[in-house]
Amino acid sequence: MLRRQNSLSRLHYIVCSVLLCFAVACTSSPKSKKAPKKDVDTGNKKYTSEDAAKYEISTIKKLKEKDSVKALWRAKLFTMNNPDFASGKALYAEYVNEIARDYNSAVKAKNYLEALRLFVSLDAVGYKNTGSLSMQESELTASIKKNVPGLANKNAFSTLSESVKGTVTVYVDKGIKVQGRVGYNDAVLGSGFFISKDGYIITNHHVIADCVDPEYEGYARLYIYLAEDSDTRIPAKIIGYDKNVDLALLKTEVDAPYVFTLGSSERLKVGDKVYAIGSPLGLERTLTSGIISAKDRELFSAGKVFQIDAAVNAGNSGGPMIDSNGVVQAIVFAGVPNYQGLNFAIPVEYLRYELPIFYSKGERKSAWIGCYGKTKRRAGSGAENEGLSVEYVMPGSTAALAGMKAGETIVEVGGTRVTSLDDFKYDFMQREAGTIVKIKCLDKNGKSKTHIVYLDERPAAPGNEVYIHDTISEALIPLLGMELKPGSSTNKNLYVIERIVKGSLADTSGFTVEDPVQVLKTEMDVKNGVGAIQIYAKKRNNGYLDTGVGYSVPLDTQYYF
Repeated sequence: MLRRQNSLSRLHYIVCSVLLCFAVACTSSPKSKKAPKKDVDTGNKKYTSEDAAKYEISTIKKLKEKDSVKALWRAKLFTMNNPDFASGKALYAEYVNEIARDYNSAVKAKNYLEALRLFVSLDAVGYKNTGSLSMQESELTASIKKNVPGLANKNAFSTLSESVKGTVTVYVDKGIKVQGRVGYNDAVLGSGFFISKDGYIITNHHVIADCVDPEYEGYARLYIYLAEDSDTRIPAKIIGYDKNVDLALLKTEVDAPYVFTLGSSERLKVGDKVYAIGSPLGLERTLTSGIISAKDRELFSAGKVFQIDAAVNAGNSGGPMIDSNGVVQAIVFAGVPNYQGLNFAIPVEYLRYELPIFYSKGERKSAWIGCYGKTKRRAGSGAENEGLSVEYVMPGSTAALAGMKAGETIVEVGGTRVTSLDDFKYDFMQREAGTIVKIKCLDKNGKSKTHIVYLDERPAAPGNEVYIHDTISEALIPLLGMELKPGSSTNKNLYVIERIVKGSLADTSGFTVEDPVQVLKTEMDVKNGVGAIQIYAKKRNNGYLDTGVGYSVPLDTQYYF
């Protein structure tokens, strides 16, 4: 049976969301003074559309104290939907001018990354004076990249054996672990490589995770060992990281013996030869070779990665995957549980997108808008893509407040063409949470619609957010790939399948539309990132035989955005 303790909180959230959406979307006639006011009957007291508008303005003002860009976005939505409320227009004008002043301050302070975020946000809300701002988007982008270590590297390459000197062993000392009354050294070993002469190093986030995890209460100290000096511990500090892409930037006070050049892996093909350098099981200066086995493995929520057959083991994580010219094409990700014998590498493009934020802001907080969807294929075209199909929009999310609906197809973000989920992910990887963007969509009839959307911070478990904020009949769209409708007026847990998402778990499990389904139990394990769902079904494909099925579903996949 469904969890009773969530029922009241979900009902409360849904009621609040309805009132909030009403407040954002309430409209007035051009002849509002003569038009009768619409009432919302809430029992003993009736609220007018004007009351709802005043409540939304009050909410925006409170939001301004915490997030000025998000307040600007909400003010913009309010003025779009309530053109006759003068107080709303005045509030928007005040906020947009304040963000413009913040932009000028950021440029003056040479904080170009912050200036870019504010410039893009101003442009998205239609600020009329963006053309007169001191630096345009292209200039800001160039200024950001100018000083970031690694992005402009074009170092001379001599031999593969020489490049090994540019790798390091990353060592996280976690003190002593006691097992059976015996103490053991507790440590994490990984690999890394220099991207600048003054000691900037790239590794995986999971190698140094204990050093930055706020929930970790133990001892953790970070060091590196040079390839040519495996006896000397050198202290290192963490400059920036992103757990979603599993990358981190370190800094140590050494003169790098060799600096790698970052390449572009877009031209790599399946079968191309590559080399991996690292410290498998602590065996530093290990060079192995292999080929690209596949380019589109869905290992991370951030995007697709390479599968390689070069021999790597635990300890290789964070080391460089290079081509025959010594250019870094990817970062090795080794030791994945349940993937024995299979090895992966993170495309270097992801690192290029992340480095400016690592260098300037530290922790990289990925963006999301509260949706779930998949690449849409053009009908009858085979593999030709035409956009990103929005299969689900979470109530209360920034996408929902902006007016985005399930069934729409995203074709453009911030002026950049989007033909697939991958395109959308790559674009978002270059944007910060806390930015406003324009997202162009096509509705079910092919009509173009543009939504002004605020990029929220991506939660650790998007599937759990969906589960908390929506009814189970809707939440199962992203969790299992099935949309349900009530199947009984007396049994709340009995449903009928109304829609199946193509390629989803429900689809591959043989469910079809109109199959009766009873939801028996749902449980979300946020700590381990999985949800358990038990259902009782009568599949048409099985001759309507009774079937009890249990599913373990990931709470974060690349299909959440």
